[in-house]
Amino acid sequence: MKKNLGVVQAVFPMPVLMVAAYDEEGHVNVMNAAWGMICNSDRIALFIDEDHKTTQNLLRTRAFTVALADRAHMDVADFFGIATGNKMPDKFERTGYHAVKSTFVNAPVIEEFPVVMECELADVTSTDSFYAIVGRIVNTAAEESVLSENGKVDPSRLNALLFDQFQHGYYVTGEQVGKAWHEGAPLMKKA
Repeated sequence: MKKNLGVVQAVFPMPVLMVAAYDEEGHVNVMNAAWGMICNSDRIALFIDEDHKTTQNLLRTRAFTVALADRAHMDVADFFGIATGNKMPDKFERTGYHAVKSTFVNAPVIEEFPVVMECELADVTSTDSFYAIVGRIVNTAAEESVLSENGKVDPSRLNALLFDQFQHGYYVTGEQVGKAWHEGAPLMKKA
């Protein structure tokens, strides 16, 4: 029997995304965003507040990067969610992390995070219910250490962080338990 929990954001897992943009003086600003997802073959949607420093920066530059946080960098990823660039101008510098300018867009690539999508601002949607930034992914780069033999990102090597809205915990990716578009195929056959 199920127990009623009230209004709970019962989606698991949620990604732990590091959204980065340059401010008006060219300084790096990064935020932790769990409410984001791929919304088309070359688009990512971020449901973030309009008043975030990172949001204001990427609206101004019309470019940003989205990196996948991993277990090895959990402390800094969490810090990027705790601290606000609106009140802490040296937020990125405090971490000791390194950024290089993307060769594809006017946005920083944080070197420590293993996978990054480099994006141009495509759309902004604002309703009474949500504020969404949509980026067109122009390039994705990954450290060789997280690639499989076929040259694609291997989730078992990535150790990507996942956010749990139930207990506010972090988890990591790992074991593959099935193959998409394969496990349900037998049900396609008529009995």
